[in-house]
Amino acid sequence: MAARHLLLLLAMLLPAAATADPDAVQDYCVPDAGVRGRPLELTLLPSYPCRNPANLTASDFAFSGVRAAGNFSADTGFAGVAVTPAQFPALHTLGMSFARADLSAAGGVNPPHYHPRATETALVLAGRVYAGFVDSGGRIFAKVLEKGDVMVFPKGMVHFQMSVGDEPATVYGSFNSENPGIVRIPATVFGSGINTGVLERAFGLTPQEVRRLEKRFGPPKTKTVEMDD
Repeated sequence: MAARHLLLLLAMLLPAAATADPDAVQDYCVPDAGVRGRPLELTLLPSYPCRNPANLTASDFAFSGVRAAGNFSADTGFAGVAVTPAQFPALHTLGMSFARADLSAAGGVNPPHYHPRATETALVLAGRVYAGFVDSGGRIFAKVLEKGDVMVFPKGMVHFQMSVGDEPATVYGSFNSENPGIVRIPATVFGSGINTGVLERAFGLTPQEVRRLEKRFGPPKTKTVEMDD
C-alpha cells in the first residue's frame, strides 16, 4: 500500500519538476558557441560546452542592448526588446531573462499576450501604464501603474499594458525562465491560418470581418498542418 502511495506521489511531482527550468549545477555557464562553428541558438543551448571561466571577464556578464527602445509598431505604438541567452549568453542556465517595452504616449499598447513558460514582473521606469491580467476564471486584475510601480503577471495568464500618460512609457520585464516564450493573442488567432469558419462561429464575425482582421495581422508565417480524422 505504501509503495502505491509513493508511486502516486511521484506521478504528481515529476510533471511539475519537468516543466521548470533546470537548476544550475555550477556558478555560471557562458556557452562556447564557437566550438560548434554555428551561431548561438536558444533551442540548442544545452548542447554547447561552457567557456573556460579563466577566460571570462566582467564584460561577459554585462549587456547594453536595452539602453534604447526597439523599433516601434505603427499600428500599436509598441516597441519591445527581448533578452534571452540567444542575445545575452551569460543568462544560460540561470533560469531568467528580461525585456524592455516602450509605449508611445497616450495609447501605445502591448496587446494581450501570455508567456507559456514564465511568470513576469513588470517595473514601470517612465510614464503611466494601465496594466493587468485575466485569470483562468475570467476575472481581470488591472490598474494604472505609476513610475516605480511593479506588477506581476502569473505564468500562462493573458496580460497587457497601455500607456495612459502624456509622455511615452517604458516598462522593464523580468521572467523566471531563460526561454519564457510569447503567444500574442490577436496575431495567433487571426494571423495563424485558423479556418475562417471556425473564427466566424467562435467570435460571431462575418466573413468580411474575418478577412479584414486576417489582413491586418498578416498571413501565416508557417505552413498550416491539418490532420484527417
